[in-house]
Amino acid sequence: MYNFSKDGIVVSTVLDARTANKEGKYPIKIKVYYQRKPKYYSIGICMTKEEWNKLPDSKSSESKKIRQAIESSFSLVRMNVEALAEKGTFSFNTLNLRLGKATGDTLNSAIRAKIEELKNEERIGTMQFYQTTLVMVEEVGGKDIPFSAVTVEWLQKCERLWSKTRSISTIGMHMRNIRTLMNEAKRAGVIKESQYPFGKGLFEIKTGIGRKKGLTKKQLKAIFDYKSENETTNRYKDLWIFIYLCNGINPTDMLKLKFSDIVDGEICFVRQKTERTTKNRKEIRAVVSSQLQTIIDKWGNKPLPDNYIFPYMKGHETAIERKAIVRDVVKRINKRMKLIGEELGIGNITTYTARHSYATPGDPRCERVACLVPCRRETLLHFHGFADRLPLHLLCEFAQAAYGGTRPAESLMWQKIWEYL
Repeated sequence: MYNFSKDGIVVSTVLDARTANKEGKYPIKIKVYYQRKPKYYSIGICMTKEEWNKLPDSKSSESKKIRQAIESSFSLVRMNVEALAEKGTFSFNTLNLRLGKATGDTLNSAIRAKIEELKNEERIGTMQFYQTTLVMVEEVGGKDIPFSAVTVEWLQKCERLWSKTRSISTIGMHMRNIRTLMNEAKRAGVIKESQYPFGKGLFEIKTGIGRKKGLTKKQLKAIFDYKSENETTNRYKDLWIFIYLCNGINPTDMLKLKFSDIVDGEICFVRQKTERTTKNRKEIRAVVSSQLQTIIDKWGNKPLPDNYIFPYMKGHETAIERKAIVRDVVKRINKRMKLIGEELGIGNITTYTARHSYATPGDPRCERVACLVPCRRETLLHFHGFADRLPLHLLCEFAQAAYGGTRPAESLMWQKIWEYL
């Protein structure tokens, strides 16, 4: 009946015929469509399909009232969509804030709206983190915290209370969740600039100093050489090694890998963590070395294109079920690696240790190359173990060739390296 489009956002009136009420009628809704996702806003009126089809031409007083109600609701949504689109700040969350839907001008309901949005996007890890944020803010401010109550003093109070049981890093992550919602509230016009509590001279989020968790070459060799009489321990140790050798791959990405992701002897994947936030999605490549291939052959599925490499995902799981599977596998890896670490005198070893060890190869000559020429850290990892046996100019020459993506040059460099060795 009514339609509006601006900057890829489409607003229309529809009869939502997915579910009928007890009277056999369907709700009339304002549909907002953006980036292939629809959002529906009910106007509180239901009709049969026949009544809906007759509505545009009906001259009855009741039909006129319904058309006026639809036009009023449509105009409200359109006005807010248009305003946000002109500012370049449109999102369903900011639209909800402007319309007062699911927020009621409170931080609590804004967090709930964010949780629902993340659930619909199947970003389960982030969704669960916002759920924890909601619990934490309600510990301090109760079930109804107006945006106007989120002041510098209130945030300082949260920080003091949370610091009794939580680390600076954890508090910082939850504060950033709150800041995200306050930014959206500001863009939507729910709060004024003067009410915004974050920034220099206001509330500044503290950052914890991260601990270096990378292992030395000697420690890595001890893990690689470790053999257990327990098959389960060997399995999860091999998965840990896979994470390390596969460019420090995230366990979620590892379990999502399929044999079709192996192309020309390389595993190719896009990090789940950045695929939504990176404008130009960067594909990560990891060479299938003999060690990786041995792990795949020993613990993997049958090598068919549509099969997952490892036998944990089936393909029909919900996002929440996939998250649970990943957490279970990580828990099992960490449990076995902790035992290995204790036995080898290394200390606690986790999947994070594998990823941080990849990110910090620890070879001074590789780090020297990184300072001298533009190159990728995954390129430097190729030199791990024999960089001290190569002249610096050869390392730099190879790193530049690989950085430029010139595979023929890269192949020639490998040939020169093997000749030198």
